[in-house]
Amino acid sequence: MLLSKALLARNLATSLKKQPACLMHQSGDWGNWGHTNVAIVFSGSGCWDGTDTHEAAYTLFHLSNYGAKFQMYAPNQQQMHVIDHTRNQPMSDDSRNVMTESARLARGKIQDLSRLDVNSFDAVIFPGGFGITKNLSSYNNDGKDCKLNNDVERILKDFHRARKPIGLSCTSPILACRVLPGIEVTMGHERDESSRWGRWPYYSMTQAVKNMGAKHMIREPFEAHVDEKNRVVSTPAFMWETDYHYHYIFDGIGNMVKHVLRMSGK
Repeated sequence: MLLSKALLARNLATSLKKQPACLMHQSGDWGNWGHTNVAIVFSGSGCWDGTDTHEAAYTLFHLSNYGAKFQMYAPNQQQMHVIDHTRNQPMSDDSRNVMTESARLARGKIQDLSRLDVNSFDAVIFPGGFGITKNLSSYNNDGKDCKLNNDVERILKDFHRARKPIGLSCTSPILACRVLPGIEVTMGHERDESSRWGRWPYYSMTQAVKNMGAKHMIREPFEAHVDEKNRVVSTPAFMWETDYHYHYIFDGIGNMVKHVLRMSGK
């Protein structure tokens, strides 16, 4: 019996050694995107005053899983305000820098957004969070008439002009809709259709993107909408509030990333 177990273990070890290392953790949708280089734009750290940490992590996971390269950026500026995430209330005695806070998500590997050059990348992705509406734009104060951070506007226009794909999740479609009129995006549902799985408390933002001249498409959290003509891919992510079913948001961001990489043509 002991000899049989030892023989089985030795045969298994020999078999694994013969397999390429990547096959031991490759996904079913594995793509040949090892030469694709993606820029990711953060807006701080934390869903209420920066980039949503889950959306940042899910984006990085899927890019890594598909074999793509990436570099993270953020504007070197002060945040609109700092939120105490235990109470969702502003902290009047605190002031933080968007790039410094974004470095938390990037494990320190962050660069100033002003250095992002469209010629160095095949695609760009903007994860969501309310830093989009507070730090990358003035949407929080000005709604549909908001102004964008100068570098954000430049980057979106440059990638669109170069026919390079733009990935958007959660709140970030408002950035693209403000400067690229006529595009198609999704931010989920257009009314607060609550169920036992989740709810849509931020649905009013869908009307704002329509007022900016975009076409809004209703999608579920696990889906992505692909605007092939404008090479824009979006997914609702945490526009949908859920207590437990984060895997739907994970899948939606995965679909967004997959289509962005497909469109990159690498």
